[in-house]
Amino acid sequence: MSKLNYTLSLIILLFYGNSLAQSKGEGFSLNIGLGLISSSKIFPNPNSSDLIERNKSFEITNILSPALELKYNFNEEVSIGLSSEYASKMKKGNFVSALSGSQLVELESEDGFIFIPIELSVYQTLPFSTENFKFNIGGGLGYYIAKLKRNFGDTKISTVESSPVFGIQVSASVEYKILEYLGLYLQTKYRAPEIKVSSRYDKNTVEYKGKTITILQDTFDSKISVNGVVLMIGLTYNFN
Repeated sequence: MSKLNYTLSLIILLFYGNSLAQSKGEGFSLNIGLGLISSSKIFPNPNSSDLIERNKSFEITNILSPALELKYNFNEEVSIGLSSEYASKMKKGNFVSALSGSQLVELESEDGFIFIPIELSVYQTLPFSTENFKFNIGGGLGYYIAKLKRNFGDTKISTVESSPVFGIQVSASVEYKILEYLGLYLQTKYRAPEIKVSSRYDKNTVEYKGKTITILQDTFDSKISVNGVVLMIGLTYNFN
């Protein structure tokens, strides 16, 4: 009987200890959100020897970015997260040099990009957080991938080479507990990756608004800078 009591006591103690650890915030959580990247720039001539041409850019603003993050909470104060987003937007207003007959012309194109960040973050919960409101600061490393997009007449472009980069990012967020396992979060994130891309036109003779034109360079380089502030809203689900 004493052995049975000892075994039961041990099971109860282990169960209670595990429950206590879980109540302190240990476990996984999943964030599903929608971000808004305030601004970005495309540099059409990043390798030009002319300083003015090299720094000339085409701006794209207010880019929507669906996001997903898996977090592991070590306790109520410290957690680590692995996140990714998908951002893509096009805008008219860039101009491409081409030949119309024997005349050099500047013709409008629609330019944009696909941007995929993969980020590893460590979060610290601030001491003035409450049971319902949780304030976090975070930061870490990012791996950033980008691809240029362009619509120009009846031709498209393909990526010859893209050079993903590593960078750092910092964030601040607040979570509001709606239910025991469900919350709403708001996040602000700062980062500034610059990715160089080499692209090629599918063909260099293009039909553009009823005219046949010739593209001067079938392969060209660009630089994509996504340096705007990210504002994000979403839901967080705690598995513990």
